[in-house]
Amino acid sequence: MVIKMKIVIAPDSFKGSLSAQQAAAIIQKAFQNHFTKAEILTVPLADGGEGTAQALVAATHGSFYEVEVLDAYHRPTKAQFGLLGDQKTAIIEMATASGIQFKPQPTQSILDATTYGTGQLVTAALDLGVKHLIIGLGGSATNDGGAGMAQALGIRFLDANQQELPFGGGYLTDLTTIDCTHLDPRLKDTTITLACDVTNPLLGSQGATQVFSSQKGANTQQQLILEQSLSNYATIIARQFHKNINIPGAGAAGGLAAGFLAFTPAKIASGIETVIAATDLKQHLKQADLVITGEGSIDYQTQFGKTPFGVLKATQEVAPNSPVIGLAGRLGSDLDTLYDLGFTAFFSITPQAMPLSEALATAPKNLQQTADNLARLIKSQQKPPL
Repeated sequence: MVIKMKIVIAPDSFKGSLSAQQAAAIIQKAFQNHFTKAEILTVPLADGGEGTAQALVAATHGSFYEVEVLDAYHRPTKAQFGLLGDQKTAIIEMATASGIQFKPQPTQSILDATTYGTGQLVTAALDLGVKHLIIGLGGSATNDGGAGMAQALGIRFLDANQQELPFGGGYLTDLTTIDCTHLDPRLKDTTITLACDVTNPLLGSQGATQVFSSQKGANTQQQLILEQSLSNYATIIARQFHKNINIPGAGAAGGLAAGFLAFTPAKIASGIETVIAATDLKQHLKQADLVITGEGSIDYQTQFGKTPFGVLKATQEVAPNSPVIGLAGRLGSDLDTLYDLGFTAFFSITPQAMPLSEALATAPKNLQQTADNLARLIKSQQKPPL
């Protein structure tokens, strides 16, 4: 009986140059040229950030839906969410509706930024009958604690005169009462996973406002207003619903995680572990003889929730004898730590010193050449050749 070699290719995107799907296809083709009888599987991945929806939809043979929503600064825009192949799970990247690419109008500031559009995507997914939502938290323009998302789902935020507050985190200083009478009832029967590797709480020196809001355009005065607003928001939620939303991870995406935790049955989970489960990666890895992963940069930080490390851990669990090789546009410092954790080898796909713009532009060719050389090297060690 002929035993076929099994190769699993599970990269993340090479940011700015290749999607995870493109990277996986390039590596697969290079290995197919040399291992003609091998079983070669591709499982494009992401770590919960940019590209997560694309990776999950592709891996599960799902589809995308386009919805008209309000962007972070209240203008109509088109945003997508993915329906996975099981037809019961939707993946929403909040940045598609409420991301940093949306800039304020001249009369606006981050105080007006809202996650309302993200809530509209949730409603659209529920309209399809999904029972599980995966929310990618990253790349936000907002700092509203998820209040806008909650407004889109039927919640009313009221001031002392029982008037509804406008969109934006800057107005939550006036919040006195939260009316959940019209909250979408379908949420209570829906599991919601917040794919997140950020551990920042909602408030304080490590919170959403003080760590991230300056990157979204907040000046010092606006930061003070936003911190006061979110503090009041958390106080009202604790008083009315007996929930503490100032917990690790709640500060993700300008506090969007906090809003989900307050008003829905959401739970925070590791981004890469969520993706690994949704793509059934561990099942694909069983009996693997070789695993290849990668992303734009591999360095000491890779061990903290990045895709290559997630692939390594999954491989060690189900195929502990399989070597795990990482490919990257850039290899950083202290790789010895990663070798000690179990990686077999790393290879930079960049053949020589060059400007970043050139490295990004030539990444497809460079990845193909590196994968081809790697396949040749591995084949040369096979006895008999496969």
